Amino acid sequence: MRRSALSSVLIILGLLPPPSASQQAGVTRVGNRFERDFHGTAPASRRLRINAHGPVTVQAGVSNNLQYTVRLSVQARTENEARSVMQRYSVRQETKGDTLVLTAPAGPVISTVFVKAPHLEHVIVSTSDGPVEASGVDGALEVDTGGGEINADRVRGDCKLVTGGGDIRVGSCGSLQCSSGAGRISVGTVPGAAVMETVGGDIVISEVGGILRAETGGGGIHVARAGAAVNVSTGGGQIVVERAAGIVTARNLAGPVKVGAAAGVQCESASGGINVSNITGAMRVSTSVGNIMASLLSGKLTESFLATGNGDITVFIPSNVGVNIRAQNDMADTMRRIAVDFPGVQVRRQGRLIVAEGPVNGGGPLLQISATVGTIFIRKQ
Repeated sequence: MRRSALSSVLIILGLLPPPSASQQAGVTRVGNRFERDFHGTAPASRRLRINAHGPVTVQAGVSNNLQYTVRLSVQARTENEARSVMQRYSVRQETKGDTLVLTAPAGPVISTVFVKAPHLEHVIVSTSDGPVEASGVDGALEVDTGGGEINADRVRGDCKLVTGGGDIRVGSCGSLQCSSGAGRISVGTVPGAAVMETVGGDIVISEVGGILRAETGGGGIHVARAGAAVNVSTGGGQIVVERAAGIVTARNLAGPVKVGAAAGVQCESASGGINVSNITGAMRVSTSVGNIMASLLSGKLTESFLATGNGDITVFIPSNVGVNIRAQNDMADTMRRIAVDFPGVQVRRQGRLIVAEGPVNGGGPLLQISATVGTIFIRKQ
């Protein structure tokens, strides 16, 4: 009797899945598709890699062990047909060193992966298609999706995010490198450096502590605060940099540029006005068509240059900033093409040009101003 009872227990235990294996739920119909869920658990690992073929969500730092649900979805005429397709697929998990690898099946099924995990030092998500969301990672995060939105937040390490097409949203991370085939990029707080690229879409940034580079093929760029140099470019749209501790370099093929404060500025616009203010360093500003407005600020001002092909140029100079002016206007129809508030700057006609030269507030670095069509205003601030 004892041997028979023991045999029965062993048979029952043999039928139970191991603790780390996935378990299948029944098949349910949702519209014209059939779905089946796989649930599983795994011991805690420092690193996690997910290979998927659909949407992925990872929440780190929220559980003592790793828990996952993978939902398979297939389009079929009947439940039996759906079961026949799904029985050929399963969720695989394996451990490689300190990395847990979770692989969802490929083929005619769509897999949706949801993971709750303990603290993770490194997360890698690769999916052929679908949105990806990850949060709470203590270290680095890498995401690569063939197409879909990416949402990342509370990532302490470096973020590398790539999507073939879709918006990218980042709440906070250590440093950032992201790219989208087409979509908007919005970023909260990045203490380190950041590189952002999208083929088409706006880029909006709250704060970046390190060097910032942002490029869009078509769309606006808005930077609220940058702790170092800024390099931004767009094929068309407004560029706004509210405040930067370093030099701002901005290129716009079709749109205006505005810099609220910077240690220096280099701006080029093929078509659009440029407005720069509170600039403490050198200025290199030019636009083919559009007005230029510049406001200087005392600091390490060096030799600067402002030029427009078609538009007015207005420069505001405070009393504590000394410069030497050299202005030139190709429109010689009237001496009023250059208007100066400072008596030390003399305006005269020189051949086909109207020119103005002289010191302001005792003189200092050279400020060159050039206009082809329009008027140059040099004003007291």
